[in-house]
Amino acid sequence: MKIFSRPALAGFATAALAAMALASLVGSSAEARTALQITQQGKDTLRLLEAQDPRARGLSRRARAVLVFPSIIKGGFIFGAQSGNGVLLAHGKTRGYYNLSGGSWGLQAGAQDFSYVLFLMNDRALSNVESNSGFSAGTGPSVVVINKSAQTAVDTSMIDHDVYAFPFNGKGLMADLTLQGTKISQIHPK
Repeated sequence: MKIFSRPALAGFATAALAAMALASLVGSSAEARTALQITQQGKDTLRLLEAQDPRARGLSRRARAVLVFPSIIKGGFIFGAQSGNGVLLAHGKTRGYYNLSGGSWGLQAGAQDFSYVLFLMNDRALSNVESNSGFSAGTGPSVVVINKSAQTAVDTSMIDHDVYAFPFNGKGLMADLTLQGTKISQIHPK
């Protein structure tokens, strides 16, 4: 039997408590709001992104649909989790509601609230989300994450990926805003 030192045990206990607090925080933030609230917040979030980033305006005009997560809570201390509810919009009309959730472990500490907008550029990407009731990152459509610091111009020659993802509007202290380790699943809010 391996015996751990008091500092190591204190570290493990702190990590376990932080993980439990994080799970509680993420769980409460992911509680279903009404469909009307999710739709309105989604439309407001999309308008905000389009006002801030001309690349998003261009993609929005060409996209088959847009999956908008107005608020994703992400946090962790060794173990991490993230979750948030969103709406699938096609030409301003609601096509469904989704939850983004995931977990991770490793060297990480902090918490953040941010928005995520995914532009589904073709029928294959839209079908993958709708027919599978969602998708897991790393399977299905190809996803390109465009962050604020990337000075990439998005033009018609670049529209060859299935999904363009924009993390933005972040508040808090956590560096990783990727879709890695996440699952997007269909939900049915009231």
